[in-house]
Amino acid sequence: MNRLRTLVFTILFYGLSVPIVLSVPISALFGRAAVIRHAHVWAWMHRLLYRTIMGIRVRVEGQVPPGTYFFAAKHQAMFETLELQLVLGGPAMVIKQELAKLPFWGWAAMRYGGIIADREASAAALRSMMRSAKALKAEGRSILIYPEGTRVSPGERPPLQAGFAGLYRALAMPVIPVALDTGIVWPKRGAKRPGVVTIRLGEVIPPGLPRDEIERRVHAAINVLDRG
Repeated sequence: MNRLRTLVFTILFYGLSVPIVLSVPISALFGRAAVIRHAHVWAWMHRLLYRTIMGIRVRVEGQVPPGTYFFAAKHQAMFETLELQLVLGGPAMVIKQELAKLPFWGWAAMRYGGIIADREASAAALRSMMRSAKALKAEGRSILIYPEGTRVSPGERPPLQAGFAGLYRALAMPVIPVALDTGIVWPKRGAKRPGVVTIRLGEVIPPGLPRDEIERRVHAAINVLDRG
């Protein structure tokens, strides 16, 4: 049954995603706010499908206080890349360079507020990432990063990538760690299954902390739900 659910979800999600993504240029004519609303239609479609077809529910623990924040989230599945846009109020997002190069999707992501992260972490790439993030902060956007750098399975806790500390220092924004356990119902391979996903918003961490302290606190906070 779970394999059938997964197949139906996949067909509907990607089938409906194509016209949504291809119509982004129309929204782009009306500015970034219109693109953000357009993207949230996609996220709401995703939410409707995972609830009705997969039988998945989301429990959010904590609230986002008023203001703008640097969100640092665990990454276990594609699931949260859409769901967190709704939960966190549409932050700009740090994305991998290879995703930004995808035909059409990459262009749409940049219109939404994408910040390119280069795996090589060269000095020039880091400076470019910081410039993009600062520009989006100036627009009043919060910023979302997956600081471990890649999607991981439950039980995996890789160290934070260097880009997180660099952006933390450059942006001087308070950080909200985001823990989640999506990998339990949404594994990297195999059928997805019904269940409850927990998204836990951690305590606000102030800007200006030493690198070792901010990395230690964020790494611990985003892994508190890890049951692998």
